[in-house]
Parts: sequence; C-alpha cells; structure tokens
Amino acid sequence: MIDLSLLKDTDSQIGETANPRGRSGEAYARAALEDHKRAGLELAVKARWIALGFTAVFIFFVYPDWGVLYYHAILAILCLNGLLIRRFGRVGQSRIELLLIFADLVIMTFAMVFPNPFGTDDLPVAFNYRFDNFQYFFIILAAGTMAYSWRTVIAIGTWTSALWLLALALAWFFSEPSDTLQAVVVDSLAAYPRVLEILDPNNFVFSLRIQEVMVFLLSAAILGFSIRRFDALLISNAALERERANLSRYFSPNVVERLSQNDDPLKEIKRQDIAVLFVDIVGFTGLSEKMSSYDVITLLREFHGRMEREVFRHNGTLDKYLGDGLMATFGTPVSGERNASDAVACGRAMLRSMDQWNTDRKRRGEPVISIGVGVHYGEALLGDIGANRLEYAVIGTAVNIASRLEGLTRALEAKIVMSDDLYRQSQSEAESQDLLQGFSRIDRQEVRGIQHPITVWALS
Repeated sequence: MIDLSLLKDTDSQIGETANPRGRSGEAYARAALEDHKRAGLELAVKARWIALGFTAVFIFFVYPDWGVLYYHAILAILCLNGLLIRRFGRVGQSRIELLLIFADLVIMTFAMVFPNPFGTDDLPVAFNYRFDNFQYFFIILAAGTMAYSWRTVIAIGTWTSALWLLALALAWFFSEPSDTLQAVVVDSLAAYPRVLEILDPNNFVFSLRIQEVMVFLLSAAILGFSIRRFDALLISNAALERERANLSRYFSPNVVERLSQNDDPLKEIKRQDIAVLFVDIVGFTGLSEKMSSYDVITLLREFHGRMEREVFRHNGTLDKYLGDGLMATFGTPVSGERNASDAVACGRAMLRSMDQWNTDRKRRGEPVISIGVGVHYGEALLGDIGANRLEYAVIGTAVNIASRLEGLTRALEAKIVMSDDLYRQSQSEAESQDLLQGFSRIDRQEVRGIQHPITVWALS
C-alpha cells in the first residue's frame, strides 16, 4: 500500500528547521539550503562586483586625483575577497568564510576612517566622517541577505558596529587636530556655538557615530530575522517538494499535479469502479536460484523500472511492489474516462517492453524472462487507512479477482488474462477495437475465490 503519511499536517512542518523528521528529511532540507546558498553566493558576488564597479567610477569623479588609485586598490581587494567567499561558502559554520567576511569589514573600516596615504588633502582625520562613508557598509549587509544565514547577517551588523566604534576610538586617540583650520572656523562662527560644534573640523560628532551604529544594528537585526523566517519557509518548501517527489513514485505526473493542489485529497473514503492490474515474472523462483543475490536485485530493479514506466505512461497508479511483481490501478485516486482501456494498453505495453529487454538479454547470453498479466474492472474501496502513518488503500473483490487472473496466466499459457467485465468496459471506452485484438474468449473458467465460473479473455 502507498505510504502517504506526509500528506497529513503539511502546514505543521513550516518552521520546523530544528527538528526535521528523519534523516531523509534532513538531507532533503540540507540540499535545498545548499542550492539556495550556492545560488545566493553567485548572485551576491555579481552584485558586489556591480556595486563596487559603480563605486569606483563614482569615486573617480568625486576624488579626481592620482590618489584615487588607492581606493581603487581597496575595491579590487574586496572584489577578490568576494571570489574567496564564494569558494569557501557552505551551509553550516565555516570558519574560513566567517574570517573572509570579517576581513571585508576590516578593510572597509580602515579605508573609510584613516586618511589616504597618497592623498594631497591636508584634512584632520575627524573630517573624514563628514563624507558619510559608513553608508557603504549597507552594501555588504544587503549582499549578505542573498547568501548568508540569519546569524551571519546579525554578526555582520555586530562586527561592523564594533569595528566602527573601535576605529573611532583609535582615530580620536591618535589623530592630531588641525588648530589652524579650527581657528578659522571659530573666528567665523563664534556667534553660533551650536553650528560651530557641528562644523568644527576636529569634532568627531560622537552622537552621530552612535546613531550610525544603532541604525545599522537595528537594520541587521530586522534583516536577520527576516532571513530566519525565509529559511523556515525554504525548509517547508523543501518538505513539500519531498512529498511531491514521494507522490511521483506512485502516481502519474498529471495525478501528482492534481493531488498537490488539493487539501487532504485522499482523506475521503469512497467506492468507485476502477481497473486493477497485476503483473509478475513467470518462473522467478527457479530463475533466482541460479543467480547471485546482487544479480537478482539488479534484475528486479530493471524489471520494476520498466513496468513502472508503463504504468505511469498509461495514467496508472503504482499501488505496491510484490517481490517479482507489482499491483497497479487505473482510475485512482481520480477516475478517468478510459480506465479500462488504459489498463489493457498498459498490459500490452508491458509485453512490448519485455520483448525489447529480452532482445538485449539474448544478445548478452542471458535467459529470456516471461511475465503474466491479470486485469479486472470492478468496484473497489479507496482511501486512507491507518492512524498516524497513513496508507492509501485499494481494497475489495476487484483486487482479489485481478490477482487470481494473473495467476491464471500459467494454466492458460497466456500473457494477459482479463475479465469479461474489463473487456466489455474497454469496448465501450475505446474508439478502436485494435486494443482488444488477439484476445480469445474462454467461458466458464473456474477462478479460486469466486463461487461461479466466469468468462475471461486471454492473449496468448
């Protein structure tokens, strides 16, 4: 039966990043985060190059002097550091990545606070703060939201603030004030003490520096927690994609699409007419005794893969594997207009697939494999069963009859045996009778589990 427990309580998975269910869930979520971060790093590096490129051009016009090459060198180092971050970036804690991010911030802080050693301006260090260079840190913060975790973004805010305040303290302690320039300003603005305080070239305006740090910290915190919510949504989406992948193992793509768009699509218990198909390998026990365990598993995987493809190609549902066989249904969970015809077409396609496979096996000197297919059309009970771990069940007499018809292929030396109910339903559905050509009618056939003899149709 089909395990569809993951269809239950999907919404409850949102945000459960700390307790994913099972190793496969962790692997799926981690793969999603890896893909997201890798794509984010690529985008962040490109955004960094574009932003730094515009900055380089802008600085050239603002600072039309050979000393601008110093700042261009700083920008080039930041570009190269971005490449290194892309190289060492990964999901989880990476010390090298964190070190490179910290290096970004140190380089930028140094370039913004301390004077250009090749510059010609004779300005006090405090005057550098009048250019509002701190706003360039927001570029790093914005780029960080594309690739880094919420903790790293908050760390960028914390590190930047600490470095900025440390640089401020060092600049204030070691810088030499310009008394001459200050005297000129004092003479001009002596009557306006408040304006003089603001425009004093030696004044670091500590209140504004604190304000810069506070705004940056708050911005980093807001962005960090926004990223945390986004990561929770990403994990939730990864879980949904995993559920969709699980559905695709059992249902054809068109049915998966319909199921994924409905809430509790399989919760309702219902009766409906469906086609049931059983197929297995004839003489598998004797064949497997002559093979190694590895070869047996390899053979079954190839066989199941071929049969599964035909089930899905004909709008069927893979109900379960049965060792050397499988059970498929047509018209579940959503009934179609050609359920019986699809089942017959699937059985014929399975035979063609086996013919192709046997051609290859003969070429390799391997034994030919024969299969038996039993198909029936009738009423069955459909729906979820179970308490916590749900299984999508298809039960009823129709299932039992199809299984018995598959076993009847040995006695009748037939490749496909179908019930008269399925034959007549196929006739009413099919636009052409080609699908039913080659079938011979066999009346009053005894079938185990059925009280009265029935009519069957066999394809030899």
